[in-house]
Amino acid sequence: MYDLIGDIHGHADALERLLAKLGYRETRGAWRHPSRRVIFLGDFIDRGPRQVDAVRIARAMVDADSALAVMGNHEYNAVGWTLPNPHAPGGYLRPHNAVNRRQHQGFLDAVGVGSPLHRELIAWFRTLPVYLERDGLRVVHACWHPASLQSLREAWLDDGQRIRDDDAWIALGQKHTPPYEAIETLLKGLEIPLPAGYGFTDLDGNPRHRIRTRWWATHAPTYRDLAMVSPKVIESIPHTPVPEHVLPGYHGDEPPLFLGHYWLTGTPAPLAPNIACLDYSIAAKSGSTVGPGKLAAYRWDGEPVLSADRYVWVE
Repeated sequence: MYDLIGDIHGHADALERLLAKLGYRETRGAWRHPSRRVIFLGDFIDRGPRQVDAVRIARAMVDADSALAVMGNHEYNAVGWTLPNPHAPGGYLRPHNAVNRRQHQGFLDAVGVGSPLHRELIAWFRTLPVYLERDGLRVVHACWHPASLQSLREAWLDDGQRIRDDDAWIALGQKHTPPYEAIETLLKGLEIPLPAGYGFTDLDGNPRHRIRTRWWATHAPTYRDLAMVSPKVIESIPHTPVPEHVLPGYHGDEPPLFLGHYWLTGTPAPLAPNIACLDYSIAAKSGSTVGPGKLAAYRWDGEPVLSADRYVWVE
């Protein structure tokens, strides 16, 4: 069966320790297990000290058929950083502004901008599927959103759930369009607008009028219940009920779903009986309020109801 591994963010040392703890051994150029395979949930790069090594480990396992992988928002952003935007002459699909450069500079420094290694890794990122459905489970980096999945399948993904070609990348990179909103939702999470008159300032000092949500809720609680924001600003979010049909939900009769992306803390446990997030903040800085980060895995053996005792992690 499968061992699903969350966001690595360049922490190859932790990945090697986690693979060893799960019973994988490095043989013939790749980490392997006699009876199991890994599924990586994306976000191999940015933040950590061994970003190239993290990609190489995952890629070697995929090539050896000892792993599968989906695209994270950081791989998606890395490709967009390299692709010119024909609708913004001189610009790129991922704008080269100060905020984006600060997030991505570690990777650029590690590979060398425009080098053969840079081109090679970008080409591999482009082979990663946006989501997986197989063997009774589902995998997506941030949000299983049926309407977005359908729209992308119909127009922009190939039969392997990969972004089809340059035209598709360009279409998905145009802000304030349905394709852009669809890929952003799947890879970065569902955001919804706050009611008129409400907003907050994020930790970088930017004004916000939308919140990232706990989209997996199967009922419609309030905006504050759903908001994934800093505790410092939660009081700015109203306790107004969220309108019906805003959330896709994820119901109990659907297959187990595995996610990354959400920078969780504490002791790993499922979000719902059939949903597990595996991003437990391995890239958290020492002394941060997040606490010691974990690189987490879930050992899935086909069970329809997920259990906290199936998580394995290293700090």
